[in-house]
Amino acid sequence: MSSAEILFKPCVVIPVYNHPHKIAGLVTRLLDFGVPCILVDDGSAAGCAQVLDVIAAENPHVELLRLAQNAGKGVAVCRGLALAHSKGFTHALQVDADGQHDLNDVPAFLARAQRNPLAVISGWRSYDAMPPSRRSGRKLTDFWVCINTLSRAIKDSMCGYRLYPLVPTMQLLARKKIGARMDFDTDILVRLYWQGLPVENIPTRILYQDDIPSHFDIIKDNVRISWMHTRLFFGMLPRIPVLVWRNFSNARRSKTHSA
Repeated sequence: MSSAEILFKPCVVIPVYNHPHKIAGLVTRLLDFGVPCILVDDGSAAGCAQVLDVIAAENPHVELLRLAQNAGKGVAVCRGLALAHSKGFTHALQVDADGQHDLNDVPAFLARAQRNPLAVISGWRSYDAMPPSRRSGRKLTDFWVCINTLSRAIKDSMCGYRLYPLVPTMQLLARKKIGARMDFDTDILVRLYWQGLPVENIPTRILYQDDIPSHFDIIKDNVRISWMHTRLFFGMLPRIPVLVWRNFSNARRSKTHSA
């Protein structure tokens, strides 16, 4: 099936874990773009859960999926993607609930996906705008992603602002368990690339704010991320011939188009 034959029916998936203060405004803004929203309550406390109940009750284009207990961002997003697929949506834009993603970029994500519906459209944050405390981890992950894909096709695997084509994403999730927590974003993006999906990178601004609580566990999540890179590295080894041929073919195609 060519990309021109694929329907385009997008929605937004928002994993929520104890971020009650900005979620209502975020949903309102997203609905202004004409995309329905799926909120995934990842075992939030009562106060946040109540806010989500009100949002879903007041907006017919918002669906609330509630997990009985906190399972992690990766699980919440995957459950949201599965629900979106079951509802007939073709694409899902992942947006964080803390209000740090610049929603002015939503039309750019949607337009790029509509032009290339088989691609993952991934947000790409500038190092310059990133707090110094986050740069070292990002640079280390970028290094390992280049190794594990044998390419520079993925510019920012840790950005949780991206749009997934649901059919190939659900095919991946049906056969592979993806990182459940802060290891999720990189894990799924590398594996989708391995699956043959192109990754298109969109520069985006992140609105870093000190008043937003972080759920990153500096010890547990760093261990998870390190173990994820190890798994991906050993998963890359048998794929070396395919990855090398793919990168060679892409380079040759680009050279032909530019000639």
